[in-house]
Amino acid sequence: MNDNSRNDIIDVIDEFDYSTQNAVYSEKFRQWRSRRDNPYAFTFEKHQRESVYVDGRGFIDKSPIEAEKKSLSAIFFALGAAALMWIVIDTVISRLIIIVLNLCGVDINMNFSSSTIYGGCYEVVAVLIAVAFLKVFIPFTYLHTKFKIPLKAEFLSNMSNPAALIGAISVTFIVCIATSIPAAYSTETKEVYQFFTSSGADVSVWNQSEFLVYSIFDVIIMPVVSQLFFCGAMFTVMRQFGDYFAVVMMSATATLLTQDLHIMPAVFLVSLVGAYGMLTSGTIFTAVVVNILYKMYDLSLTIIENDHSENMMMYRLIFMCSVLAAGSLGLVLYRNMIKRKKIHLAGYNSELTFGRRVLHASKTFPYSVVAILCIICAVIRTVL
Repeated sequence: MNDNSRNDIIDVIDEFDYSTQNAVYSEKFRQWRSRRDNPYAFTFEKHQRESVYVDGRGFIDKSPIEAEKKSLSAIFFALGAAALMWIVIDTVISRLIIIVLNLCGVDINMNFSSSTIYGGCYEVVAVLIAVAFLKVFIPFTYLHTKFKIPLKAEFLSNMSNPAALIGAISVTFIVCIATSIPAAYSTETKEVYQFFTSSGADVSVWNQSEFLVYSIFDVIIMPVVSQLFFCGAMFTVMRQFGDYFAVVMMSATATLLTQDLHIMPAVFLVSLVGAYGMLTSGTIFTAVVVNILYKMYDLSLTIIENDHSENMMMYRLIFMCSVLAAGSLGLVLYRNMIKRKKIHLAGYNSELTFGRRVLHASKTFPYSVVAILCIICAVIRTVL
């Protein structure tokens, strides 16, 4: 085959930039995309000078944009189903669990008018942890089974650029400061149990041990589990359309599933930093660290603001300035470490522009319905 003939061939799998990650990951990802029986793989190969004849329709000039839309629809149908599982477990299954446990004599109940969980402290904490784990683990298992991505391609695990980890941590500190300034200096008094308001439990009656157990789970364990879902199965399958698309759509999905307008900006920015840091460092560990640090910062600031002494504002200022200084110094160090190293993400350019790609994915059922439900729930929570 001569060079001109090669130039006439369109192959979207070959056009993807696999050089941004290590060889093992790239080969496994490529093999997954090349499977002929894979409905979630974006694949298209055609010689531009050839046409396909279809009875009754004549010669059909197939285009990669059709294959791209078909793959996007299949992927976001599955992602929408997984997100719907998350919401159903969080809002419906959790209530059924409480009803069943209450009927079995367990000291736990729920006020359905306010969605507040009451009962024994240990019982409430156990249910909260179980529900929080299940709402992530079940959708993750569904996507893992559905997409059938090899583990070596599903999770980035090779730390190829430690400097990127430092950069991601530094940017996370700055994002934490930027997103917390309005709340930190508002006129509202912030009690320590407000950190756990998203749980829906009556945490005002908790003792120190319950706070400690739930804090460890929420600040350390949940970021690990959630990133396996968001930056693992969900992110990898979207990389076919370019890293920028995958970063934005994964971050948007994580943001919507919070169903909380107050923390949506912070979650979106932290998710962006975590995903970008994962790609540039080569490991999902970076995304996990970024989310743990965000949770730790939020909890630390809440604990400081629970100090009602006259020194609270000074302690809060010192803490926030320290975090900002650490982030700034880390960025300077990061820039010095990568001066001679070019970092880029894999992109994919087609007739379907980035905006149209996002729009097509967002309109796919049931992903679009879940997104609308999340926004409605977030608005209702804010109003009430």
